[in-house]
Amino acid sequence: MGLVESYADRSVLVTGHTGFKGAWLAEWLRTLGADVTGYALDPPTQPNLFAALDLGARLRHVVADVRDRDRLVAEVQTARPSVIFHLAAQALVRRAYAEPRETFETNVMGTVNVLEAARACPSVRAVVIVTSDKCYQNRETGRAFRETGAMGGRDPYSASKGSAELVTAAYRESFFADGAAVASARAGNVIGAGDWAADRIIPDCVRALAAGEPIVVRNPDAVRPWQHVLEPLSGYLWLAALMLRDGRRYAGAWNFGPTDVGGDRPVRWVVERFLEEWGSGSWTALDGIGRQPHEARHLTIDSAKARAQLGWAPVWDAQTAVRQTAAWYREYYRAAAAARGVVEHQLQKYQDDARAAGLTWAGAEDRRSTR
Repeated sequence: MGLVESYADRSVLVTGHTGFKGAWLAEWLRTLGADVTGYALDPPTQPNLFAALDLGARLRHVVADVRDRDRLVAEVQTARPSVIFHLAAQALVRRAYAEPRETFETNVMGTVNVLEAARACPSVRAVVIVTSDKCYQNRETGRAFRETGAMGGRDPYSASKGSAELVTAAYRESFFADGAAVASARAGNVIGAGDWAADRIIPDCVRALAAGEPIVVRNPDAVRPWQHVLEPLSGYLWLAALMLRDGRRYAGAWNFGPTDVGGDRPVRWVVERFLEEWGSGSWTALDGIGRQPHEARHLTIDSAKARAQLGWAPVWDAQTAVRQTAAWYREYYRAAAAARGVVEHQLQKYQDDARAAGLTWAGAEDRRSTR
């Protein structure tokens, strides 16, 4: 059983479908034959991937806030999904310093509201709550975080994601023993086509290069677990598919990050590889770095659990992720109308590569370990 067999003609609700990761997920679900309902605010940036893919005309598009519990419950009842993917969030570390209350309300109470809506809808069989690799209490030891690590966060964004994890665990244990299977997913730092968010390294690169200016880099030596956006999305999709088959076995927390070798790179490496793929441009470090808000210097996650128990593994290395990302932006700025076709091509290429690598979700033979 692969993804097509799991999602064809299945009702799926995605919160945050107008965002970068949410738009990619909604597009993938559409190609799998799912009946997709999206619940989100208007796209957070102009331009944006949601518009580039014309998703508003290709799925049931609900413009609403996850902080609106009554509206969310009503829309879930209308859609009657069997699977909910919760991606709606205030997703920016630096914005959380400026708007901490909005960040906690959206990321914590928004998660509460999604779980309340799932409780109230008998059709729901699987819920995947997407949080962040920043949910962990990070003491900067350099060790990779496992799912059993303590939740924490020195900054509002990280704390909000740790809190969302605690909420998810509490609801799973208290209210879903006999109902839907509930899991949380923690991904590495994702890059890919169609991200224009503020204060993210790839959008910062694209804006500077498009304007003919040097890229200004805040923390060039900060190390992150870089991966293409399709990597965690394949994990989310496969996790939910397995929960539909055997919910109790797969409920819980899961990391989806790059391989131990070559995935964790400093920011400067990503910028330099992007410039190589773009073919021109330069970068410079931001002056006055000591006055910047706190951001962790080193972050990496261990995905051994997903590899052993889900049969999931990364498909593209960091170099390939940067190459695919740069290729899309070059095409977008050459001819924006071609952007959807490039996304479709990259999605097919990723699945073909996963199949060649023997990954079950892509249609290859089941090689998952047993417990």
